[in-house]
Amino acid sequence: MCPLPSLAAAVAASRTPLRLLGRGLAAMSAARRLKSVDYEVFGRVQGVCFRMYTEDEARKIGVVGWVKNTSKGTVTGQVQGPEEKVNSMMSWLSKVGSPSSRIDRTNFSNEKTISQLDYSNFSIRY
Repeated sequence: MCPLPSLAAAVAASRTPLRLLGRGLAAMSAARRLKSVDYEVFGRVQGVCFRMYTEDEARKIGVVGWVKNTSKGTVTGQVQGPEEKVNSMMSWLSKVGSPSSRIDRTNFSNEKTISQLDYSNFSIRY
């Protein structure tokens, strides 16, 4: 009997947790990285409860910031939070919106990493 196959199996098995741990650490650091982004949504986004649905979705996802109507018929605001959650909110603002809305396009600007949140919740501004 040769002990090498069992030794090789033991070495391979000991490497697996390290690989998984490495992925976990990368995901954890991405989750801890805070991101801020400004947005403006174009289309049929006023008079369709877009701000209310945006506030609700932001709270569900777990991001902070604000949303408001503009005088030019768009909706604008800012989202802050863990990078992955902000990315989820950006996707929602681009593709979903309120049930009666029609999103033609969403512009994102001032996308940056931040060291701390500027807001404690998500609110509708007037």
